[in-house]
Amino acid sequence: MSIYAVTDPATGEIVRQYPTITDAQLELAVQTAADAYMRWSRTTSATERAILIARVAELHAERREELARIIVREMGKPLEQALAEVDFSVDIYRYYADNGPALLVDEPIELAGGTGTAIVRRSGLGVLLGIMPWNFPYYQVARFAGPNIVVGNAIVLKHAPQCPESAAAMADIFDRAAKDCGLDTRVYINVYASNEQSATLIADPRVQGVSVTGSERAGAAVAALAGQHLKKVVLELGGSDAFILLSSDDLAAAVHDAVAARLDNNGQSCNAAKRFIVIDELYDEFKAGFTAAFAATHPTDPLADGAVLGPLSSTAATDRLEEQVIRAAAQGATTLITGERHGNFFPPVVLTDVTSAMDAYREEFFGPVASLYRVRSETEAITVANDTPFGLGSYVYTTDPKQALRVADAMDAGMVFVNTVLADAAELPFGGVKRSGSGREMGRFALEEFVNKKLIRIA
Repeated sequence: MSIYAVTDPATGEIVRQYPTITDAQLELAVQTAADAYMRWSRTTSATERAILIARVAELHAERREELARIIVREMGKPLEQALAEVDFSVDIYRYYADNGPALLVDEPIELAGGTGTAIVRRSGLGVLLGIMPWNFPYYQVARFAGPNIVVGNAIVLKHAPQCPESAAAMADIFDRAAKDCGLDTRVYINVYASNEQSATLIADPRVQGVSVTGSERAGAAVAALAGQHLKKVVLELGGSDAFILLSSDDLAAAVHDAVAARLDNNGQSCNAAKRFIVIDELYDEFKAGFTAAFAATHPTDPLADGAVLGPLSSTAATDRLEEQVIRAAAQGATTLITGERHGNFFPPVVLTDVTSAMDAYREEFFGPVASLYRVRSETEAITVANDTPFGLGSYVYTTDPKQALRVADAMDAGMVFVNTVLADAAELPFGGVKRSGSGREMGRFALEEFVNKKLIRIA
């Protein structure tokens, strides 16, 4: 059986299998991308390249419903959220189409006491390998491909084995966009490659950089191999984001936001709030409201109207989450609410009494599982929040603006959101620290990762 297959997580049905690429086909794909890079980077301007990305955005919008339904059957995302993911991808492509050229203009450098001029000119590095995850099949690709194609790079894209249909749809969109723009070059090439073939790609001298979004294990393996071959790498890995509640003038709204931040994408988001750290005087009321909201949310058909929580992405993912919850309870955590698993439909779980001696204290729960922590002070909240190997995002809720900035400054995280959740935007940088990875995607920062900042000094 091919490793690339659409297996509907709601039913377990294998919808379609896709053949893994042969080594000869992989060689052709890399050479095609290398040839495309030479033409793309040297014969087109950023403005011309932005036209292609603008057309990619239009085609995503035109095929919105079709694209959304593909990922519902690939990984179980509720339809409304799948549509929102397509819309966000459109926004990202449009951002780089609209702003990329201006962000890539030559940067003059003032010479202290010297004569002549100096500029920094930004251009592409070459062929880039993107290794993408299953949880946001379109969005993850958009934030990698959009900026890098405008810069002048060419893309070889290896998607997650359970997302071959969305991978094919995106490849078709890029091919169609190129034809619509009168281009005879392929700067985006999809490959159904094995892990061994991916390792070959990383070692290939025609490939100049690698971007990985995935697990710690995958990121460490790719980074080690990329380091051996002196390749630039961007890593967007896991997270166990803290949601700190210190004060509130609308606790019901804070509870609503906390639940939304945990259950988005069936709880399978790297930057979802996962650990809820609540000041002592608000803890009991928050716990009651949060637990009630979790208990009222039931996994259902992801295509049903108003579905909030669908199945987890696969049997392997569901088994892994179930084992974590069982182990947490065995080690002494209290399970406030839980329910019965049905196939890949996993009920929301709330844990308390999690201590630093337990695995659950430092693990990432990739699904609808939340841990609650009671703290007595701002200082203790920061200590608990930072006591994790991860450092992706974080959330701070307080009515005190000075406290908000003070806590934000103290967080060991790449992103801090104050009194808001689900507030990512195309213009905002995304990335983490510690074991959550390195580098940034989105916004102008994404244009700085895989780029040659070439100094041109003129006497």
